[in-house]
Amino acid sequence: MAPRVAPRPSSIHRLCVRILLASFLAAHRLVPSCSASFLGFPAAAKRHDYRDALAKSILFFEGQRSGRLPPGQRASWRGDSGVSDGAAAGVDLEGGYYDAGDNVKFGFPMAFTTTMLAWSVIEFGGDMPRDERRHAAGAVRWATDYLLKTLAHPSVIFLQVGDPWKDHDCWERPEDMDTERTVYNVSAGRPGSDIAGETAAALAAASMVFRDDDPEYAETLLASARKAFEFADTYKGAYSDDPDLRAGGCPFYCDFNGYQDELLWGAAWLRRASKDDTFLQYIQNNGKTLGAEDSSNEFGWDNKHAGLNVLVSKEFIEGEVLSLQSYKEFADSFICTLIPESSSPHITYTPGGMLYKPGGSNMQHVTSISFLLLTYAKYLSKSSHSVDCGDISVGPATLQRQAKKQVDYLLGDNPMKMSYMIGYGDRYPQRIHHRGSSLPSIKDHPQRIACKEGTPYYNSSGANPNPLIGAVVGGPGEDDAYEDDRADFRKSEPTTYINAPLVGVLAFLVGNPNPGRIRHY
Repeated sequence: MAPRVAPRPSSIHRLCVRILLASFLAAHRLVPSCSASFLGFPAAAKRHDYRDALAKSILFFEGQRSGRLPPGQRASWRGDSGVSDGAAAGVDLEGGYYDAGDNVKFGFPMAFTTTMLAWSVIEFGGDMPRDERRHAAGAVRWATDYLLKTLAHPSVIFLQVGDPWKDHDCWERPEDMDTERTVYNVSAGRPGSDIAGETAAALAAASMVFRDDDPEYAETLLASARKAFEFADTYKGAYSDDPDLRAGGCPFYCDFNGYQDELLWGAAWLRRASKDDTFLQYIQNNGKTLGAEDSSNEFGWDNKHAGLNVLVSKEFIEGEVLSLQSYKEFADSFICTLIPESSSPHITYTPGGMLYKPGGSNMQHVTSISFLLLTYAKYLSKSSHSVDCGDISVGPATLQRQAKKQVDYLLGDNPMKMSYMIGYGDRYPQRIHHRGSSLPSIKDHPQRIACKEGTPYYNSSGANPNPLIGAVVGGPGEDDAYEDDRADFRKSEPTTYINAPLVGVLAFLVGNPNPGRIRHY
């Protein structure tokens, strides 16, 4: 009788043996641990500390504050600045945020920043640790306190403080600035439906943040949002169509896209915050004439269409207002441009996988579009709806994974092996385009540094002395390359509207670090 031959071990059997052997060795300290590479698999991608990134993304806003700083200021290298803002017009406009690396308070992007910070808290505040939820609400309130001041005088809305041309001619700390703090406003005679509509959206969204903890303040915000929207709808026009305002705001923050989307955006947020049918009817009656059907694969401080469609589609997805179905269809069309497997015309991705749009400061698109992906996924997950991309149907998990890829790229999973958030990870930009960060702190160098005296610091190849923790720079170009050059503001300058939607995205990932997987409780 022929000898019996033992059956050849299956690949699964061999894998189990290797796992048991690895566990035994690790338990007896013969190897440090059982790693994926030991088992014959490629090493897993680095796991990111989303909680740390979230905390830093919120802390960033304290480095952008204008006005008298509060006792609890954590960005301790900063000092009071712009305390007499508004005096040139006989009004109080102290407070608010500097939008980026300069010392101008641009109202249009500041209002959008506020809307997105508030939306981040509304949708994903439940995933934030308690302290970060409090800090995020504080960041919203620093903005809304200022926005309320811009509405405090009859028949005008103040939209900007600071002459950008003179400001940009200097490289000086906000604590030292001596350039003209010119005040710009819109009125019945020179309308600004864009700034008024975005301010209405910001205040309405923020009212939801404070509804439980400070209902009186929330009511003030909502009433002021109604006032701003009435101004926007009564005096229609774009602020940058006025020659004087255009000279002050352009080319930095012109309303290139028109004011119509801000009217719908403001109405949509007032509808969300108040549940008032008046604003639903406004959207239904004016959507077509105000360009609701305009297709757009962009969302940011100028173009609100993609965000509008996601926001308004919520009531249709939840089965409450079926007449809003077209907004779901528009939102689907936008989402499909982000899905490589769909047959829709696609947004461009870099070889390293970053969503890319020409024009500079690309991370604003990465963070804002990632936010919409997660928010739309949240709405879809509470229903039986999916995204119809023609030949394929896409569910919430796909959108979540797509957003996670973008954020992981931002945090270091990229060809440069660099985090684009200051202070996160082992390697991040050292020479960002930011006046306060690149000049000696007023705490270390109390002597004034005049307008042109800051130029040597601008030209220096050294690292910025004051790391602006949590700031996200504009990021790499279409080739995934980043040179860490202070002069290249398109890549190295942080902005508030890059960080604002990122707060919500990171909050989601704190609570859902492995989106798309089944969670066991």
